[in-house]
Amino acid sequence: MKILANDGISDKGISLLENKGFKVITTHVAQEQLGNYINQNDVTCLLVRSATKVDRNLIDACPKLKLIGRGGVGMDNIDVEYAQKKGIQVINTPSASSLSVAELVFAHLYGGVRFLYDANRNMPLEGDSKFKQLKKTYGNGKELAGKTLGIIGFGRIGQAVAKLALGAGMKVIFFDPLLDDVSLTLSFFDGQSVTFNLKKTDKDQLLKVSDFITVHVPAQKNYVLGSREFELMKDGVGIINAARGGVIDEVALVDALESNKVSFAGMDVYESEPQPEIRILMHPKISLTPHIGGATNEAQDRIGIELAEQIIYHFK
Repeated sequence: MKILANDGISDKGISLLENKGFKVITTHVAQEQLGNYINQNDVTCLLVRSATKVDRNLIDACPKLKLIGRGGVGMDNIDVEYAQKKGIQVINTPSASSLSVAELVFAHLYGGVRFLYDANRNMPLEGDSKFKQLKKTYGNGKELAGKTLGIIGFGRIGQAVAKLALGAGMKVIFFDPLLDDVSLTLSFFDGQSVTFNLKKTDKDQLLKVSDFITVHVPAQKNYVLGSREFELMKDGVGIINAARGGVIDEVALVDALESNKVSFAGMDVYESEPQPEIRILMHPKISLTPHIGGATNEAQDRIGIELAEQIIYHFK
């Protein structure tokens, strides 16, 4: 049985599958050629991440497909309902990359409050000639400890972010339409653990009191944060989006940055991905990464292993 991992899969995942008799193909096939490639090579299982789209046209074009796997959480690039109607199993790895995404959120947060995103641009250019000036410019940072982090969307990733925030000494509040009360247990290296009981906060209240806001929701039809929401926020709030492009109105975000309503933003995903708008890319108050939330070696190993185990269970 042939498996096409079109957006890649870890070596550990490949080894598990090959040891059970599967043939794993890691060639990346362009979207417009994918249907023909799957049919010509008798591929029965297609594995993707966020880059490859699996819509109903591709599903209809590949009658031999029996399973579609998404390495990651969100499956908005897969027409899941249509695939299931066609008798195709659809799987994902909902928890494998949560910690990696959460740590990237905090990389953006720490970089934001200490101006690392901007200092790293200017130090190579002016560090030798304007050192004292740059020191003064970047010398009024903030600590995260003691500040309030508002988390919109409190699934696996949102909860992983909350654990890091609690460990950093922050106050955590959350809004999620599906959750009211959540118990989070922080486990430490020496076997000790501490449990925190959190209650949902009204979304508008969260917007008003949070020092920093991070969004962790699937793709939406409407903006989660738009002009109205920015108006409710504290002056100088920090905003992070490592969820999906399109959940934040980027025009409204730039306006809020330029009016100093928002002090900085950290972005890993973009409305017009994979070609982010130039106003976003060039803005001096935005910390930028190219959709790498789950792209750590550890997360990729977990994703590969989890996909492999689900495929083996399904077919064997």
